[in-house]
Amino acid sequence: MVNLIIDNKEISVPEHTTILDAAVQNGILIPNLCYLKDLNEIGACRVCLVEVEGTSRLITSCNNTVKEGIVIHTNSPKVREARQTNVELILSQHDATCAVCVRSGNCGLQTVSNDLGIVDVPYEEKLTHDNWPKDFPLIRDEEKCIKCMRCIQVCDKIQDLNVWDITNTGSRTNVNVSHNRTIDQSDCSLCGQCITHCPVGALRERNDVDKAFDALAQKDKITVVQIAPAVRAAWGENLGIDREFATVKRLVSALRQMGFDFIFDTNFAADLTIMEEGSEFLERLGRAEDKNLPMFTSCCPGWVRFMKSQYPDMVDQLSTAKSPQQMFGAISKTYYADLLDVDPSRIFNISIMPCTAKKYEAGVSVLSDAGVGQDVDLVLTTREISRMIRAEHINLELLEEEEFDMPLGAGTGAGVIFGATGGVMEAALRSAYYLVMGENPDPDAFKEVRGREGWREASFDLAGSKLRVAVASGLGNTRKLMESIRSGESNYDFVEIMACPGGCAGGGGQPIEDGKELAEERAEVLYGLDKVNNLRFSHENPSVLKCYEDYLEKPLSHKSHKLLHTTQRDW
Repeated sequence: MVNLIIDNKEISVPEHTTILDAAVQNGILIPNLCYLKDLNEIGACRVCLVEVEGTSRLITSCNNTVKEGIVIHTNSPKVREARQTNVELILSQHDATCAVCVRSGNCGLQTVSNDLGIVDVPYEEKLTHDNWPKDFPLIRDEEKCIKCMRCIQVCDKIQDLNVWDITNTGSRTNVNVSHNRTIDQSDCSLCGQCITHCPVGALRERNDVDKAFDALAQKDKITVVQIAPAVRAAWGENLGIDREFATVKRLVSALRQMGFDFIFDTNFAADLTIMEEGSEFLERLGRAEDKNLPMFTSCCPGWVRFMKSQYPDMVDQLSTAKSPQQMFGAISKTYYADLLDVDPSRIFNISIMPCTAKKYEAGVSVLSDAGVGQDVDLVLTTREISRMIRAEHINLELLEEEEFDMPLGAGTGAGVIFGATGGVMEAALRSAYYLVMGENPDPDAFKEVRGREGWREASFDLAGSKLRVAVASGLGNTRKLMESIRSGESNYDFVEIMACPGGCAGGGGQPIEDGKELAEERAEVLYGLDKVNNLRFSHENPSVLKCYEDYLEKPLSHKSHKLLHTTQRDW
């Protein structure tokens, strides 16, 4: 242990502890902007400076370790003056029009500036500008970039795609797409992890809120909204309400107040996905000559983009099943339009998703098979729907719980766990067991696929055969798994991949709490909802069974293939 003094407080911490960690462990807060533990400890922002007695220069606390007997001051006059100057210099190269920034009220730079009492910037404002494509799902505002390097580190170390890099030198140093590419030329998976780790508003999703309000205002449009599983565990975070109160039924209530005509649950389509994808897997498994194993899940468009750019030779091993979002879009503009007896062109489908890649997916033409434009017309992130609720001035404290509309509002516990890493695999195994054995397993029989590890594997007995499965979340972990499969070191039958660490619960469209990874907490909410659901098997969803009986006939039927499947190479 190392003994030292920080702000007149005698403390003891293990050797090699950084000064910043030592302070935090003892209730002493040191402001910072660029720091991300074990990921970005480069002292780029110079905000976490501290003064060490006997040393003439200030040092950064995020990447300097403690020493025996040192005396540290985290907020001395010398520190405050240097910190204020550094923040003022950052502000001189930052578009500080906070009133029109998506991160206003939730911005690291804004918080640090306010805490330092900065009311004026004495330096000349020098902003750089980049012609970024405004229709791309991920938007970068160079005028807001503070060069903290977080996006670079997250993309390099966690997602292993190296989309971002430093450009220019000296005072002209900036961050942009690597290798002199434009963003649409890059291998960006659109996972959005750079957005959720940016401390300011330099990175954000394309804002589609106005399009949603426009659709609501059109009297001839029938607005249909679907709510993804992971959204229910997070939608209240940006609105200041706790998870126990912010149930999905209260979100339904808020959306009804906003004027949506029909409010459905993507869990219905998640159960439909299990019926199709699970049946496809068993069909592949039964063909001894089938070389397209392992079969990979195809629910996550960020993962599919990664597969197509990094492992194009393995694309045929993806399930042909569309994602739940796209299945819902196709069903709502065919089967549900028939139930309503309306022209499907009047239906305007809006998805509320924890994801930025879903905005891209909705616009892929080959994923729209209902015959009336896009099957999903618009995708809103969890953050965007929170902004819409604020704009509507809805009194959250008075929200009562309301039910989804039917029949596309019915979902099972198997559907809700799609939002957690391993959830798709677990849901699929529950129904695969039933389809093979003719009886339900214990609903928790396959919980071995749950967990925090970025790459997990398990094996289960299925009718006397050993079924080998793997689950990975985060594209860095995915690359390790893929290389292991390609080399022959690992051998699986079925593999689930989610682009974002922790799965959709940690998606790029979820609320941002700087420096915190909340995927695990949100996943626990989803598993809790599964546990208390009266239906925990996708093949028992009555609305899904009715849809097959009246419209689709059966899983993998001709009509199912037309509406619910795709050729992955085509998009």
